[in-house]
Amino acid sequence: MTTIHQQQMLQEHVSVEFSSSTTHVQTFSQTTQIVGEVTRTGSSHRSTVEFLSLVTRSSDIPAGESVPEFVGKPHPITAPEVALLSVLGGPGVLGDKAVLQARVQGKPEPHVSWKRESGVPVKKSAKMFYDSINKEHVLKLELLTSDDFDNYKCIASSDHADAIYTMSLLVTEGPPSAPKKEQKKVTDEKEMLEILSKVPKKDFEKVYMEYGFTHFRGLLMRLKEMKKKVEVEAIRILKPLEDIETKIDTTVVFDCIMELKDPNVKMTWIKGNEPLRIQYSLGKYDVKQMSTKHMLVITNMNMNDAGIYSLTVGDMRMSAELTGLDEPLKFLGEMKSLKVTEHQTAVFEICLSKKVLNFVWKFNGKELKRYDKYEIMASEDGLTHTLKIKDVRLSDGGEFSAEAGNLVKKAQLTTDCIPIKFVSTLENFRVKERSRACLEYELTSKDVILHWKKNGQLLEHGTKYSMNHEDKRAELVIEDAQLSDSGEYTIVAMQDGDPTEHYSTAMVTVEECLATVKSKMSDVHAATGIPAELCVVLKDEKWRAYHGLGRRIVKQIVKQGVVHKLIFSGRAPEHEGRYMFRAKGTESETSVFIANPPHPTIGPSVLKALATHPVTVKVGHNANIKVPFWAKPLPKVTWYKDGVEVTEEERVSMEHLEDLALLTISNCVREDSGLILLRLKNDHGSVTATLHLSVLDRPKPPQGRVEFLELWGSCVHLKRKAPKDKSGRLVTQSIVERRAIGKKTWIKTGKVDGRVTSFSTNEVEEGKAYQFRILAVNPEGGSDPLETEEVFAGNPIASSVRRHQRGHNCHRNAPTQDGGDTVLGYIVEPGKIGSNLWVPVNKDPIQGTKCTVGDLLEDTEYEFRAMAVNKAGPGQPSVPSNSGGQGSCHISLAWWEPAQGDPPSGYIPEMRAEGTKEWSKCIKIPISGTCYTVGGLTERQKYFFRIRAMNEAGVGEPVELGEGVRGMPPPAAPKFDLSARLKSHMVVRAGTALCIHAAFSGSPPPNVIWQKDGIPTKGRETIAKGKNHSQFLINSSKCSDSGLYHILLQNEFGEAHYDIHMRVLFEEVPNTVTLTWNHSPDMQEDGEAHYVIMKRDASTATWFTAAELVFSNKYTVTGLLPGRKYYFRVVVRNEICDNDPLDSKDTWLVNKDKSESGDLQVRITSGSPDGGDYLKVTAG
Repeated sequence: MTTIHQQQMLQEHVSVEFSSSTTHVQTFSQTTQIVGEVTRTGSSHRSTVEFLSLVTRSSDIPAGESVPEFVGKPHPITAPEVALLSVLGGPGVLGDKAVLQARVQGKPEPHVSWKRESGVPVKKSAKMFYDSINKEHVLKLELLTSDDFDNYKCIASSDHADAIYTMSLLVTEGPPSAPKKEQKKVTDEKEMLEILSKVPKKDFEKVYMEYGFTHFRGLLMRLKEMKKKVEVEAIRILKPLEDIETKIDTTVVFDCIMELKDPNVKMTWIKGNEPLRIQYSLGKYDVKQMSTKHMLVITNMNMNDAGIYSLTVGDMRMSAELTGLDEPLKFLGEMKSLKVTEHQTAVFEICLSKKVLNFVWKFNGKELKRYDKYEIMASEDGLTHTLKIKDVRLSDGGEFSAEAGNLVKKAQLTTDCIPIKFVSTLENFRVKERSRACLEYELTSKDVILHWKKNGQLLEHGTKYSMNHEDKRAELVIEDAQLSDSGEYTIVAMQDGDPTEHYSTAMVTVEECLATVKSKMSDVHAATGIPAELCVVLKDEKWRAYHGLGRRIVKQIVKQGVVHKLIFSGRAPEHEGRYMFRAKGTESETSVFIANPPHPTIGPSVLKALATHPVTVKVGHNANIKVPFWAKPLPKVTWYKDGVEVTEEERVSMEHLEDLALLTISNCVREDSGLILLRLKNDHGSVTATLHLSVLDRPKPPQGRVEFLELWGSCVHLKRKAPKDKSGRLVTQSIVERRAIGKKTWIKTGKVDGRVTSFSTNEVEEGKAYQFRILAVNPEGGSDPLETEEVFAGNPIASSVRRHQRGHNCHRNAPTQDGGDTVLGYIVEPGKIGSNLWVPVNKDPIQGTKCTVGDLLEDTEYEFRAMAVNKAGPGQPSVPSNSGGQGSCHISLAWWEPAQGDPPSGYIPEMRAEGTKEWSKCIKIPISGTCYTVGGLTERQKYFFRIRAMNEAGVGEPVELGEGVRGMPPPAAPKFDLSARLKSHMVVRAGTALCIHAAFSGSPPPNVIWQKDGIPTKGRETIAKGKNHSQFLINSSKCSDSGLYHILLQNEFGEAHYDIHMRVLFEEVPNTVTLTWNHSPDMQEDGEAHYVIMKRDASTATWFTAAELVFSNKYTVTGLLPGRKYYFRVVVRNEICDNDPLDSKDTWLVNKDKSESGDLQVRITSGSPDGGDYLKVTAG
């Protein structure tokens, strides 16, 4: 068999025309190249066909859109080739594969599909996909067979037209046989270079042998030069890279325009000598291409981005320089001072000309950090900075500054107090006797000082009166109200720094309540030692009282509801007699008969009561001493006082009944106090009873004379002794009064606790003479005054150093910390005031905390300090004795000698507090040094200082310090006070309040951060913060509130933390009501909106706040009293106003055993948070 291969090129002109009733007709002429391959095995002929057709659907194509088209002019391809339009067609070999590729464009993006012209479906093993890298549509046929021979169509369809490209696929049955090779000849070297340029380098030797060319070394060099020239011609630069100058924080674009013969040529962007890693730049760099335009985009340009940028294309390189222009930093506009009302939010805002990293906010010179109090924000471009001060207090007033580099802008914040107003005032109240009375009210402000008064007299907190103040609401509770509790009650509210008092008054009326007996007692006859009981039944369970033998009985009484029993476990002679049950308004009487021995007998319980409970009366009142007994025949009764028999006289009377001995002392005086003894005697024996009579009176004056410890400047410090006779009552306080010599009026200077024996005051004028007097006070009144001698304010008397000729006695307190070892003793160092020289007076440690220092100069003021010593050596010295005082702060001053005039012999430092005009001397005797430490200053008080120099010519003009200095306490790291109520483990019941109170110390006061399970808390809790405490409160706890609570304290000098393990147990809580309602749309639209829960007793018209800052639609109200009816209300509140309330329609009553009814649903009465739904109330 002979196979003949023949190739021929045919050119034909093909005219294609399409027609349709609904399709626009378009006729065009296309020159089509048909490549035919003829394989003869006898006679057969095959040819390949390629042509393009277009069918349009609309004659009007909108602007910006186009019909589908195949990019590039189609042409036959006999070998794999990459072009704008690549189609691999032509011959294929059985068992081989064929790849058809097409690149299409158009807008909108056309849909591409593949079909066979014969109508036979494309075989299932074929792969049709889109190559996103080369942007080509591909049809891949593998394992070709003779059935794959056909014309294949690539159809690109859109809303405007269909573009169809047809091409043929030829499949041969086997590879053609190669004809016998003959050596080819080349005419010259130029023809040989053209042949070599078309073959791979690895085939060069084969080509040389085929053409018989032997001089190939020089030919290779010329071929290499020719290829370089061809590569240069393959890249045509239309626009090179250009240098760029731009501002910081802008976007920079390097671009160039070039035509590439090979679109797959390698291109690399370089900065300096380092290639740019585009994919790892996190968006800093981006490379784009638009047709022949190639771009490098640099975002957020900064000074580090400046430099030389290059683009390499093959072996060619283009470069350009990027230069950054930095503009000066400045503030855009002024920061305005603000004036806000307390509890509002203050906002400061400032704009910068460019973004900086070191921008800070400061308050009175101290940098502010972001936390609950301060909210610090910056805009996305970093140019606008905002500071929000939340819940502004009076202490937040001051100077706020914005600092960026060396630039500073300042503004003042002024805070005004919220005026006190009563939201609800006290209302008149009527209550039954022995019941509980409650007066409630609500204010507009919660930071107030409250006092309660009854008929103008100040009330003290105790078992009788309970005074509660929570947030804006306060109440006074009167337990077990008596008739004497009726009267006018007044609440007085004040604010710090404002002497104005705000009043609200109401009348409390206590109505008398009488008891009623339902079943009376009956007489009882029993022998000695036989148990028995007396029983009475009342109609009300409030009253209980037994009276027997003329005395009140409180033991062996059993109360079971309205049944009252007096139980005798074993009858004794002293149990015989008349017994009376007495309650207010009623009584029941009976007799108990017992066989007893004839000798006088006083019951053991009576003897014990007389011995352990003294008879106490006030001065001027009558003392009635009653002792029950039993004796037959009647005994002789004798009374003794302090061992002396008592006889009847004007104030003393004695009465002897059949079973009772009575001693009455009228109009008692202090001297009647003492030991009282009763003796009963008859023919069968005798018995005695002992008791103590105490007469309460005012205390006697303090003992001895008053000792003045200090008369320095305008300060007086005195000491007194306690009264010798306290008249049966503890001295509660001492009142100190003063008067200037020549005046008759005594002025109250102050008061101290009864246990304190010293007193200090600065309410005197230096150089004036005064007289003081002291009164001791107990609950019965004040004593007669103890008056002092005349003293002159300003005459110095050392308080901690007492002069004895040329020596001083020093006293110190033991150190609070011993460093882990026992203190062995102390080293004392004296120093002249105004000098920094300290000289120890002892080498060996002194035992004890007192010592005498001798060999001191007269008329010279000294101060002393001490150091504790243990095995590790001496510790830090104590604060000098002269620096103590009313305050805990001290300020050190230093100055230079005058440059003119004679040298000074001493200096006199003077000071005045802020708000005062008078200057006072810091020391009486001039100091020789140029430094001095002023002690005894009030914490955070601002002081002004000046110095006077003096010599023989007199005292010079003062030189004043330019600015005042604020006394600040010594810095200290935060520390928890574990002696308070702080616990490491807590357990509460679900529905009750979860409250954690943390006490701490630190200077300056630390910031407090609360966390739960490592996350800052936010939501349902209320956090109250003070200088030395913080409280975390959840009004109604849930089981989800269990976890680890972490408290973090931070200030400039350190931090401290404490962990609390909280466990919330699920348990039904009595006397609670759970409210549920539908959410208000305002809660979703307004981020500041929240719910306020209110309650109202049905007997009053006043609403009281039960909870604020509630964000859920369910809340459990606790603390409800059984037997009372309540209304409930829900209000939506934001920063502007309150919405219309949602009220319960019916009342809710909680009984002692169970609720009055089941779930209760009530419809709103006047508006609602949810626009008209239900409020559901459920008993707890």
